[in-house]
Amino acid sequence: MDIGCPTPNVTRRRVEFGAPACSRLNLLLKSGPAMTNLRPKPAKSRRSRPPYNPGLPKLVIAKQSGSEPLEENANAQGFLGWHQRGYLPHYDAPGVTQFVTFRLHDAVPASRRSEWKALLQIEEDRERRRLEVWLDRGYGECWLRQSRIAKLAEDALRFFDGQRYRLHAWMIMPNHIHVLVEVGQTPLAEMLATWKRFISREANKLPGRAGPFWEREYWDTWMRDGEQSGKAVRYIEANPVKAGLVRQAGDWQWSSARFRDAYGRLQVRT
Repeated sequence: MDIGCPTPNVTRRRVEFGAPACSRLNLLLKSGPAMTNLRPKPAKSRRSRPPYNPGLPKLVIAKQSGSEPLEENANAQGFLGWHQRGYLPHYDAPGVTQFVTFRLHDAVPASRRSEWKALLQIEEDRERRRLEVWLDRGYGECWLRQSRIAKLAEDALRFFDGQRYRLHAWMIMPNHIHVLVEVGQTPLAEMLATWKRFISREANKLPGRAGPFWEREYWDTWMRDGEQSGKAVRYIEANPVKAGLVRQAGDWQWSSARFRDAYGRLQVRT
């Protein structure tokens, strides 16, 4: 299936990707806390949480005042437009394309709290990427380095592709995941919660794996045009090369790069 990397339409629109499939994976992806693994919980580890950002509410209000209000049906579906979750600003609306990064809970050491403080004050994406260098250093347990966990993560990302959302690029690194996704009728936060819940639950069923998995917060950047989207694709798929893990982007096993044809189009096998 050739889905390419289309130019994101900045004008929000209703996006329909089809009806969800039914399978055991479907059930697990849709299930809530009632179906979680009931094994004893280990002691909580020290996490690197971003600090409280007192200027965040003011920043979000300014962004809200400068953007188009969401339609009533989008609000009813749970979309929030510009909002915050206590640490970083987020944007969520149907029909937009988002560059999202989410990481394992121990991917950034608690001692690097100063980097989190700097991140809260940075609006320039190029500068934010400098802070993502910490992720590429492979700090923490790097559970996504294990092929079994990386595969179930990629399977989760691709499961509803073309139905609830459309993937334009993805990269599963040892301690974090990058995704370029066109949002359909499911809010971004809900989409991420579904992915993270399934991956962590299935990973904790494997021998030697238990306890906290994901950092609660995530980074997202709204793609305004095709040029920005194209840069995001190149950044995402070049990540393991820059991190020194492979020589060529297509050599990394858990990436959309391996599905690109000679023209850079995404040829995903169904």
